Amino acid sequence: MTVAARRAAHTPLEAGERIREISEREFALFQALILREAGIYLAPAKKALLVGRLSKRLRALDLPTFGAYYTRIVDQDDRAERVHMLDCISTNETHFFREPRQFEFLERHVIPAWKERGAPRILRVWSAGCSTGEEPYSLAMMLLHHFPPSAGRQIEILATDISTRVLAKAESAVWPLDKAPEIPTAYRKAYMLRGTASQEGNMKAAPEIRALVRFERLNLNDERYPVSGPFDLIFCRNVLIYFQMETKLKVIHRLLGVLAPDGLLFLGHAESLNAVTDRVTTVVPTVYTHAKAKGTGAAGRPEARTA
Repeated sequence: MTVAARRAAHTPLEAGERIREISEREFALFQALILREAGIYLAPAKKALLVGRLSKRLRALDLPTFGAYYTRIVDQDDRAERVHMLDCISTNETHFFREPRQFEFLERHVIPAWKERGAPRILRVWSAGCSTGEEPYSLAMMLLHHFPPSAGRQIEILATDISTRVLAKAESAVWPLDKAPEIPTAYRKAYMLRGTASQEGNMKAAPEIRALVRFERLNLNDERYPVSGPFDLIFCRNVLIYFQMETKLKVIHRLLGVLAPDGLLFLGHAESLNAVTDRVTTVVPTVYTHAKAKGTGAAGRPEARTA
């Protein structure tokens, strides 16, 4: 059988044979599939990114063409491989205490306001798009520092992501030591363990903060979220930038549906809800709460304004 004939029949690659270049039709099929499944729109300029990220799956499955891979996922309804595909497509870049101004806002304004008026008995937080765990563990360190067990407050942090690969990394709670400078010294000394022997060069979250965080796979593009609100804080940072406006609006409204009446929604520094929805009020840039009558404020911030 010729190479062309085998490719048409989706037969396995032979030794040394290269994966066939993706066609415009195949790229369009994956564009539509990824938009449908994850709400992520891949512009034509992202073709090289798609090829680079999916090629390893084609090699792992011994498939000669992107069309063969699409057939396996869609026509053969390989659900497990669909998850692998979304793992490959998702972008996972994060840091401890990323966007420090937001953490400063929490520490200087939100937490003192909670203490003054009496924080909820259970502080519930959702890190939506948690990647490899730096965000939820940053929140765990800060909240546990201010609300130790003796304060009589329970802390629950839900951390979700579409990628099973990064969730496994997050659940391990192990990171290279070169990430240590991202963590304030007091928090690092209190809540991070330095690895020894086979773990030398790594650090691990201490048991007391690991106990606060629960990880689950969740696709923000799904019509319903299998989570129970209300949440006092929702962090969904640097996720909406990958969505088109229609999907972005649906996701925001679903998040607001589980945000406590006086809860706060944190977005990424490049994300804004101005002119997107009238259901939120800006507390400070990139931090929102439910829309209220002008001047009522949120989290002790009377200058809150409608986005």
